[in-house]
Amino acid sequence: MTAFRLAPAVADTFPETLIAVVTATGLSGHEPWPNTAAALAELEQQLADGTWQPAAESDPRIEAWHTAYRSFGTNPRRIRPSVDALGRRVAKKGSLPRINPAVDSYNVVSVRHGLPAGAFDLDHVIGDVEIRHADGTEEFTPLGEPGSIEHPRPGEIIYSDTTSVLTRHWNHRDAHGSRVTEDATHVAFILETLHATRDGDLLKTAANELQDLLTPHADRVTVHYLTPAQPRATV
Repeated sequence: MTAFRLAPAVADTFPETLIAVVTATGLSGHEPWPNTAAALAELEQQLADGTWQPAAESDPRIEAWHTAYRSFGTNPRRIRPSVDALGRRVAKKGSLPRINPAVDSYNVVSVRHGLPAGAFDLDHVIGDVEIRHADGTEEFTPLGEPGSIEHPRPGEIIYSDTTSVLTRHWNHRDAHGSRVTEDATHVAFILETLHATRDGDLLKTAANELQDLLTPHADRVTVHYLTPAQPRATV
Protein backbone atom coordinates (compact mmCIF):
# COMPACT_ATOMS: atom_id res chain seq x y z
CA MET A 1 0.00 0.00 0.00
CA THR A 2 1.18 3.52 -0.82
CA ALA A 3 0.01 6.64 0.99
CA PHE A 4 -0.28 10.00 -0.74
CA ARG A 5 0.04 13.02 1.52
CA LEU A 6 -0.42 16.75 1.01
CA ALA A 7 2.12 18.48 3.26
CA PRO A 8 0.70 21.03 5.74
CA ALA A 9 2.79 23.89 4.32
CA VAL A 10 1.44 23.26 0.81
CA ALA A 11 -2.11 22.96 2.11
CA ASP A 12 -1.76 26.24 4.00
CA THR A 13 -0.37 28.07 0.95
CA PHE A 14 -2.95 26.61 -1.44
CA PRO A 15 -6.07 26.03 0.68
CA GLU A 16 -8.31 25.29 -2.32
CA THR A 17 -6.20 22.38 -3.54
CA LEU A 18 -8.07 19.28 -4.69
CA ILE A 19 -6.15 16.29 -6.03
CA ALA A 20 -7.70 13.11 -7.43
CA VAL A 21 -5.63 9.93 -7.15
CA VAL A 22 -7.04 7.34 -9.56
CA THR A 23 -5.36 4.00 -8.91
CA ALA A 24 -5.45 1.04 -11.29
CA THR A 25 -4.30 -2.44 -10.29
CA GLY A 26 -3.88 -5.33 -12.70
CA LEU A 27 -3.53 -2.91 -15.60
CA SER A 28 -3.12 -4.41 -19.10
CA GLY A 29 -1.09 -2.05 -21.27
CA HIS A 30 -0.33 -4.33 -24.21
CA GLU A 31 -3.88 -4.81 -25.50
CA PRO A 32 -5.90 -2.35 -27.64
CA TRP A 33 -7.82 0.33 -25.72
CA PRO A 34 -10.59 1.23 -28.21
CA ASN A 35 -12.33 3.71 -25.90
CA THR A 36 -9.13 5.69 -25.46
CA ALA A 37 -8.45 5.62 -29.20
CA ALA A 38 -11.98 6.90 -29.81
CA ALA A 39 -11.60 9.67 -27.21
CA LEU A 40 -8.39 10.85 -28.87
CA ALA A 41 -9.95 10.82 -32.32
CA GLU A 42 -13.07 12.64 -31.11
CA LEU A 43 -11.11 15.44 -29.45
CA GLU A 44 -8.90 15.88 -32.51
CA GLN A 45 -11.97 16.07 -34.73
CA GLN A 46 -13.53 18.70 -32.45
CA LEU A 47 -10.30 20.70 -32.67
CA ALA A 48 -10.33 20.44 -36.47
CA ASP A 49 -14.02 21.47 -36.57
CA GLY A 50 -13.42 24.43 -34.29
CA THR A 51 -15.92 23.18 -31.70
CA TRP A 52 -13.26 22.75 -29.01
CA GLN A 53 -9.87 24.21 -28.28
CA PRO A 54 -7.35 23.71 -25.47
CA ALA A 55 -7.43 26.08 -22.51
CA ALA A 56 -5.25 29.10 -23.29
CA GLU A 57 -2.81 30.84 -20.97
CA SER A 58 -5.50 33.40 -20.08
CA ASP A 59 -7.95 30.70 -19.01
CA PRO A 60 -8.48 30.81 -15.21
CA ARG A 61 -7.57 27.11 -14.93
CA ILE A 62 -4.16 27.73 -16.52
CA GLU A 63 -3.66 31.18 -15.01
CA ALA A 64 -3.98 29.72 -11.51
CA TRP A 65 -1.05 27.38 -12.14
CA HIS A 66 1.06 30.18 -13.59
CA THR A 67 0.45 32.17 -10.40
CA ALA A 68 1.35 29.16 -8.27
CA TYR A 69 4.55 28.53 -10.21
CA ARG A 70 5.65 32.13 -9.76
CA SER A 71 4.98 31.86 -6.03
CA PHE A 72 7.67 29.19 -5.65
CA GLY A 73 10.12 30.80 -8.05
CA THR A 74 9.40 29.03 -11.35
CA ASN A 75 8.85 31.01 -14.55
CA PRO A 76 5.71 29.36 -16.02
CA ARG A 77 6.39 30.67 -19.51
CA ARG A 78 9.73 28.90 -19.59
CA ILE A 79 8.83 25.86 -17.49
CA ARG A 80 5.15 25.31 -18.16
CA PRO A 81 2.55 23.39 -16.16
CA SER A 82 1.91 20.05 -17.86
CA VAL A 83 -1.60 20.85 -19.10
CA ASP A 84 -0.42 24.19 -20.48
CA ALA A 85 2.43 22.57 -22.40
CA LEU A 86 0.19 19.78 -23.69
CA GLY A 87 -2.54 22.19 -24.77
CA ARG A 88 -0.08 24.35 -26.68
CA ARG A 89 1.30 21.26 -28.42
CA VAL A 90 -2.17 20.07 -29.39
CA ALA A 91 -3.16 23.50 -30.71
CA LYS A 92 0.00 23.67 -32.84
CA LYS A 93 0.02 20.13 -34.21
CA GLY A 94 -3.72 19.42 -34.33
CA SER A 95 -3.25 16.07 -32.61
CA LEU A 96 -2.38 14.52 -29.28
CA PRO A 97 0.78 12.48 -28.79
CA ARG A 98 0.49 8.69 -28.74
CA ILE A 99 2.70 7.22 -26.01
CA ASN A 100 0.90 4.15 -24.70
CA PRO A 101 -2.75 3.53 -23.79
CA ALA A 102 -2.47 4.47 -20.10
CA VAL A 103 -0.57 7.70 -20.77
CA ASP A 104 -2.82 8.55 -23.73
CA SER A 105 -5.84 8.13 -21.44
CA TYR A 106 -4.75 10.67 -18.87
CA ASN A 107 -3.49 13.05 -21.56
CA VAL A 108 -6.84 13.20 -23.33
CA VAL A 109 -8.70 13.72 -20.05
CA SER A 110 -6.20 16.37 -18.96
CA VAL A 111 -6.34 18.49 -22.09
CA ARG A 112 -10.11 18.09 -22.52
CA HIS A 113 -10.78 19.55 -19.08
CA GLY A 114 -7.81 21.90 -18.73
CA LEU A 115 -6.47 20.14 -15.64
CA PRO A 116 -2.89 18.96 -15.00
CA ALA A 117 -2.45 15.20 -14.94
CA GLY A 118 0.35 12.72 -14.43
CA ALA A 119 0.98 9.15 -13.36
CA PHE A 120 3.40 6.99 -11.39
CA ASP A 121 4.20 3.31 -11.75
CA LEU A 122 3.75 2.36 -8.10
CA ASP A 123 6.02 -0.67 -8.49
CA HIS A 124 8.84 1.86 -8.92
CA VAL A 125 7.83 4.16 -6.06
CA ILE A 126 9.67 3.69 -2.76
CA GLY A 127 7.55 4.24 0.33
CA ASP A 128 4.89 6.93 0.53
CA VAL A 129 4.39 9.93 -1.75
CA GLU A 130 4.31 13.49 -0.43
CA ILE A 131 3.45 16.77 -2.16
CA ARG A 132 5.78 19.20 -0.40
CA HIS A 133 8.32 21.99 -0.72
CA ALA A 134 11.80 20.85 -1.75
CA ASP A 135 14.73 21.53 0.56
CA GLY A 136 17.29 21.52 -2.26
CA THR A 137 19.04 18.26 -1.39
CA GLU A 138 16.72 15.98 -3.39
CA GLU A 139 17.64 14.26 -6.65
CA PHE A 140 15.49 14.11 -9.77
CA THR A 141 16.09 12.21 -13.00
CA PRO A 142 13.91 13.72 -15.75
CA LEU A 143 11.68 11.59 -17.97
CA GLY A 144 13.66 10.49 -21.02
CA GLU A 145 17.02 11.42 -19.48
CA PRO A 146 18.07 8.38 -17.43
CA GLY A 147 21.66 9.59 -17.11
CA SER A 148 20.76 13.05 -15.81
CA ILE A 149 20.39 14.23 -12.20
CA GLU A 150 18.82 17.56 -11.20
CA HIS A 151 18.31 19.17 -7.80
CA PRO A 152 15.04 21.06 -7.28
CA ARG A 153 15.46 24.52 -5.84
CA PRO A 154 14.57 25.03 -2.18
CA GLY A 155 10.90 25.97 -1.92
CA GLU A 156 9.90 24.40 -5.25
CA ILE A 157 6.84 22.16 -4.85
CA ILE A 158 7.52 18.53 -5.73
CA TYR A 159 6.06 15.06 -5.51
CA SER A 160 8.59 12.84 -3.73
CA ASP A 161 8.85 9.35 -2.35
CA THR A 162 11.33 8.37 0.36
CA THR A 163 14.33 8.27 -1.98
CA SER A 164 13.81 10.68 -4.89
CA VAL A 165 11.68 13.30 -6.63
CA LEU A 166 8.83 11.99 -8.76
CA THR A 167 7.69 15.30 -10.27
CA ARG A 168 9.35 18.74 -10.41
CA HIS A 169 7.62 22.13 -10.35
CA TRP A 170 4.49 20.45 -8.90
CA ASN A 171 3.34 19.02 -12.25
CA HIS A 172 5.77 20.16 -14.94
CA ARG A 173 7.68 16.93 -15.58
CA ASP A 174 7.69 13.38 -14.23
CA ALA A 175 10.71 11.31 -13.28
CA HIS A 176 12.20 8.67 -15.54
CA GLY A 177 12.24 5.87 -12.98
CA SER A 178 8.52 5.95 -12.14
CA ARG A 179 7.31 6.57 -15.71
CA VAL A 180 4.33 4.58 -16.94
CA THR A 181 5.12 2.11 -19.73
CA GLU A 182 3.05 -0.64 -21.37
CA ASP A 183 4.42 -3.03 -18.74
CA ALA A 184 3.08 -1.07 -15.76
CA THR A 185 0.38 -2.97 -13.86
CA HIS A 186 -0.07 -0.85 -10.71
CA VAL A 187 -0.42 2.84 -11.51
CA ALA A 188 -1.55 5.97 -9.68
CA PHE A 189 -2.93 8.69 -11.96
CA ILE A 190 -3.11 12.26 -10.68
CA LEU A 191 -5.52 15.09 -11.59
CA GLU A 192 -5.24 18.48 -9.89
CA THR A 193 -6.90 21.85 -9.35
CA LEU A 194 -5.99 24.77 -7.12
CA HIS A 195 -9.59 26.07 -7.04
CA ALA A 196 -11.84 23.37 -5.60
CA THR A 197 -14.79 25.72 -5.14
CA ARG A 198 -14.76 26.72 -8.79
CA ASP A 199 -13.43 23.59 -10.48
CA GLY A 200 -14.05 20.74 -8.03
CA ASP A 201 -16.97 19.34 -10.00
CA LEU A 202 -14.92 19.56 -13.20
CA LEU A 203 -12.09 17.61 -11.58
CA LYS A 204 -14.45 14.91 -10.33
CA THR A 205 -15.97 14.61 -13.82
CA ALA A 206 -12.47 14.23 -15.24
CA ALA A 207 -11.57 11.60 -12.64
CA ASN A 208 -14.70 9.63 -13.50
CA GLU A 209 -13.87 9.85 -17.22
CA LEU A 210 -10.39 8.53 -16.56
CA GLN A 211 -11.78 5.76 -14.38
CA ASP A 212 -14.12 4.73 -17.21
CA LEU A 213 -11.21 4.56 -19.70
CA LEU A 214 -9.10 2.46 -17.31
CA THR A 215 -11.73 0.06 -15.97
CA PRO A 216 -11.99 -2.27 -19.03
CA HIS A 217 -8.24 -2.85 -18.82
CA ALA A 218 -7.69 -3.26 -15.08
CA ASP A 219 -8.71 -5.63 -12.32
CA ARG A 220 -9.64 -2.73 -10.06
CA VAL A 221 -9.80 1.06 -10.28
CA THR A 222 -10.34 3.32 -7.26
CA VAL A 223 -10.55 7.08 -6.81
CA HIS A 224 -9.35 8.99 -3.73
CA TYR A 225 -9.23 12.74 -3.14
CA LEU A 226 -6.69 14.83 -1.25
CA THR A 227 -7.69 18.18 0.25
CA PRO A 228 -6.25 20.35 3.04
CA ALA A 229 -8.97 18.94 5.30
CA GLN A 230 -8.24 15.33 4.22
CA PRO A 231 -4.56 15.44 3.27
CA ARG A 232 -3.82 11.72 3.23
CA ALA A 233 -5.08 8.76 1.20
CA THR A 234 -3.80 5.17 1.08
CA VAL A 235 -4.12 3.51 -2.31
